[in-house]
Amino acid sequence: MGEAVEALEPIVVDGLQHLGGEQFYSRDGYMVELLDDRWRLSKDIDLPIGDLCKIFPGDRYTLRQVIAFYARHSSPSHAQNLMARLAHYVKALGEADIFSVESIISYRASLDKSRAWYLSTVRVFLRQWVRLGYSGVPSESLTLLDNLRIKGNEKGRAVKSQCPEEGPLTDIEMQSIVESAIHGFATNVLTLAETAMLMTFAMTGRRPSQVSALKLKDLSSLGAKYYINFPRGKQRGMGWRSSFKKFLIIEDLWLLLNEQADYVRVLFAKSLNTKAIPKDIDGELPLFPNINEELTLARELEVLRSDRLHIPSLAITHAVVEAGEKINVISERTGLPMHLNPYRFRYTLGTNLASEGKGKYVIADALDHTDTQNVGVYVENRPDIVERIDKAVAMQLAPYAQIFRGVVIPSEKHATRGQDPSSRISNGNANVGSCGSHGFCGALAPVACYTCSHFQPWVDGPHEEVLDGLIQERERVINLTGDLKVASANDRLIYAVSDVLHRCRKAKGEAK
Repeated sequence: MGEAVEALEPIVVDGLQHLGGEQFYSRDGYMVELLDDRWRLSKDIDLPIGDLCKIFPGDRYTLRQVIAFYARHSSPSHAQNLMARLAHYVKALGEADIFSVESIISYRASLDKSRAWYLSTVRVFLRQWVRLGYSGVPSESLTLLDNLRIKGNEKGRAVKSQCPEEGPLTDIEMQSIVESAIHGFATNVLTLAETAMLMTFAMTGRRPSQVSALKLKDLSSLGAKYYINFPRGKQRGMGWRSSFKKFLIIEDLWLLLNEQADYVRVLFAKSLNTKAIPKDIDGELPLFPNINEELTLARELEVLRSDRLHIPSLAITHAVVEAGEKINVISERTGLPMHLNPYRFRYTLGTNLASEGKGKYVIADALDHTDTQNVGVYVENRPDIVERIDKAVAMQLAPYAQIFRGVVIPSEKHATRGQDPSSRISNGNANVGSCGSHGFCGALAPVACYTCSHFQPWVDGPHEEVLDGLIQERERVINLTGDLKVASANDRLIYAVSDVLHRCRKAKGEAK
């Protein structure tokens, strides 16, 4: 005799009995109980379906079935967005006949211009409700929705406005971020993981979900070329890590990510109480693990091949925001610390490609879009963000940029290595300051020194000659090439020298 099967206890929904135990798999492979109050669809998305059912005045069992259709076949974020728009619709109407013509007209009238597109999401949901064979949506309501012209949501606002708070970054801002991240890692201001995340976004422009989904096996090299095999994001009908695209990266990023990979191996080896990670699971380890999970689950290949041990996308976004706050880079546009998030780097990549004259298809491919409908904003909004800089402009903006991180000193005798003649830094004609570092440096002095924290410029040093030389070289390149983008390569150095010159003048004034 086989074991007795426990009878399923009936659950009452809207006065009707349904057998418990109805289950389905989300698109990302998570088992979901249809009648639960919360649906875990992925490591990132946990739908509070029970909250919506409490306020929904119609057939709640059918409501669950329709949303379950999207949970099974669409991305978790799409199902979440659809449920959020439906919840807004329900809350706006209260106890009204939820799908009537009057309700739809009333809801549309309640939306301001920026939210007009909400109704289009409700229309998609109602069409699917009927397509699945469920009753409850009047035919005249569908006819009304089919005949309505609903304006889509505004795309690319931050890019269009070149917003200094949320939009694309300038070349000077990007250079400052990269340099500050490296300096932050060297001085233990940033952790290895924070630095690896920040630099990956800065140099690839990928989405948080793509970086979150990376595994150790996604790092590869071929000769002197280095790649990240990114899982693609927002591909309709495609599951988690079911489609990939190689992205060529520089060696410095590849080395940094491999250092992160070695750290992950040590982390998991410690959790699994082993000296070395077995080969069959090594490549499946997440590049950025969710340290709040039980890492010993890595013994199970099924768990390793899922997204369970990967850092949530929201957590990776928060890590980038916090890393930006730690390095505290000042924008030359605002004079304030920059607010960083992964999407600003993405906007920057698209904007830079557009400024180089690249078309929609090239930009769409670089940003990993399946079509060109969302990249038009870059091509149509191709601002000349690089402008001419003369000494007056540089001196005016330098205090805002605050690029120089060293300390201005009165004279050589006040320098860290004041007794060491080899610490002197010359512009070819005269000494401009001292180097406070005891290590080897292969940077091009003196211009590279002005962005170095070890540089100690002298108050009476000929910094103005350095500034004049940089500005003259900028003008020469413009006249030679006619390309402001090429000529702007040293703009950050110009601001750094101007910053030093401004501080020296201020110090002299205070001394007098």
